[in-house]
Amino acid sequence: MRNLTPQEIVLELDRYIVGQQEAKKVVAIALRNRQRRKRIPLEFQEEVKPKNIIMIGPTGVGKTEIARRLAKLIEAPFVKVEATKYTEVGYVGRDVESMIRDLIEASIRLTKEIHIEKYKEHAKTLANERLIDLIDPKPRKHSTFNNPLDMLFKSHADNEQEDSLEEQPDKKLKREHIKRQLEAGLLEEQVVEIEVEDRSPTTLGLFSGMPDEMNLNLQDIFGTMMPQKTKKRKVSISDARKILIEEEAQKLMDMDEVIKQAIYNAEQNGIIFIDEIDKIAGRQGGSGPDVSREGVQRDILPIIEGSTVMTKYGPVKTDHILFIAAGAFHIAKVSDLIPELQGRFPVRVNLKSLTEEDFKKILTQPQNALLTQYKLLLETEGIRLNFTEEAIEEIAKISYIANEREDDIGARRLHTIVEMLLEDISFNASELDSEEVEINKNYVQEMLNHKVKKISEDKYII
Repeated sequence: MRNLTPQEIVLELDRYIVGQQEAKKVVAIALRNRQRRKRIPLEFQEEVKPKNIIMIGPTGVGKTEIARRLAKLIEAPFVKVEATKYTEVGYVGRDVESMIRDLIEASIRLTKEIHIEKYKEHAKTLANERLIDLIDPKPRKHSTFNNPLDMLFKSHADNEQEDSLEEQPDKKLKREHIKRQLEAGLLEEQVVEIEVEDRSPTTLGLFSGMPDEMNLNLQDIFGTMMPQKTKKRKVSISDARKILIEEEAQKLMDMDEVIKQAIYNAEQNGIIFIDEIDKIAGRQGGSGPDVSREGVQRDILPIIEGSTVMTKYGPVKTDHILFIAAGAFHIAKVSDLIPELQGRFPVRVNLKSLTEEDFKKILTQPQNALLTQYKLLLETEGIRLNFTEEAIEEIAKISYIANEREDDIGARRLHTIVEMLLEDISFNASELDSEEVEINKNYVQEMLNHKVKKISEDKYII
């Protein structure tokens, strides 16, 4: 886990997310406290619990993006789950413990990537040896014995004679020549046939209609007792090398060590983002599809407080996993959650609705800015888009007004508006003669004003 100061974390988040400084500051402090905890005496480390966070704000203002970028920034195991997908124990559906199983799977993938990178050079050497064998296969030994029992009486001299035949000088020279060609990248497009592992799971469905985690993978049950299925594929040398490097790296790594590190990483550095938590905030009794909402809250309690969840990789403790919950809380309030759950989220932060100025920054400033994405997409067709400053201001203004008149969907409104704006250009891109297209204020008004007006009117038409 990268050791970053709160100021460095906020600066990194600023590259992708506009505004919401209070939320960025809160999550930066939460991460820094994890680093601080590791530096205190061991007897106190277990006592310091993570300060879980609830983000409150309308959709599209950056709640999910802050959590996702945060995890990527520190290279920590991260999963995003929807609170509405879980049901109380006893109802058909996913139980809340599956979020921990998802986190462990994410941690396993992350740890395996680190180990594959560690063994990559050695695996590359082994993969090249296998590629040479694929291009120039070694001759098979043909038996001249009529009776298989005659093989028992084959002399040592005969073995040496066969070995010497295999190591002929011209054969060695040919393989050396192939090796040099591979290293020089001269055979990348040549097609070879390789055997790859067939990863399609052989599941034993106990009951139809049950969720995936209730069905058993036969390979997990019997392990190495079942032979590994393979299938043949014809691929280019460049693709074959990637496949073989991964296979060889998998053989070199110690999976027991990978699992051990992955569990530790998930327990100490894992982040679980629980979205739409306001949708389970109702506490009304009765029956119907929402009857288990309060039950889901009760089931989440022990996981957030700290418990041990059994997974197929072993027990996982949740005491130091950081939970970040988020919701719009338009109808429900945080106080509608059961008091015990409120207490498990001591840090609350309100995210503000986006302003016209925020929209303008989102269009141009982030590293993955929306207008930059569209420019790159259309450059593939030979079209260079040029947005004037007035055009950008007009797009931001129209997006802000649309959010005011209709439902506030935050920055997602920009995707709708820009897609409308560039609809004709995208459709006719392959036919356009001009290589450069300027988008000015007049063009924006011409393309958007009547469309935005129609959207507003459709809201009131029954």
